Amino acid sequence: MFIVLIRTLILYFIVVLSMRLMGKKQIGELEPFELVITIMISELASLPMEDSRIPILHGIVPIITLLIAQTTISLVQLKSEKLRKILDGEPSILIKHGQISTKELRNQRFNINDLMEELRLQGYYDISDIEFAILETSGQLSIMPTPEKDLITKKDLNIKSYSPSIPVTLILDGKVNKFNLKLINKNESWLKVKLKEHNIASFDEILIATLDSKGEFYYQKK
Repeated sequence: MFIVLIRTLILYFIVVLSMRLMGKKQIGELEPFELVITIMISELASLPMEDSRIPILHGIVPIITLLIAQTTISLVQLKSEKLRKILDGEPSILIKHGQISTKELRNQRFNINDLMEELRLQGYYDISDIEFAILETSGQLSIMPTPEKDLITKKDLNIKSYSPSIPVTLILDGKVNKFNLKLINKNESWLKVKLKEHNIASFDEILIATLDSKGEFYYQKK
């Protein structure tokens, strides 16, 4: 019994340490590959706890291996947008200008009832009040109200400004997001002009550049 207690405590602290090193995301905010690793770690830890005949190292070594794999993938993702898309996917616009995209609903296996429930949970009951509803890669739904709805809400809060459109990321770690440029009907030539206005010669100098909800160009150098 004492040996079982010690084995359990050792595995407990290893799992807690592994989850701590993975980052501070909540369960609902985990990306798909992070959720898979989390489930696998819990399973690997439970086997040596349940069966004392299994050497404890048979649980510790795979957990450490998964931790190293997850950390390595996370570091590579910081530099590779393609790998981020492969592992995490891309956000999907489910509602645009008050219109539901049935194609995106089918692609994401997201039915109308689920969508309406998510909208109600965030305080929206009319689809016409929604400018954009975006299903994030974590599975959470981000909502931007129409200018009229947002203005009414902010008047109630005594706030004068409102957001007329969706903010988009144009450059991330030196890489141009061509999809987002097309989304706002712009091209790389326009983007180069915006950078020259700020005395920036190359995309590689930029850590992040966005067009915010007010149409203002924001950037930060590496």
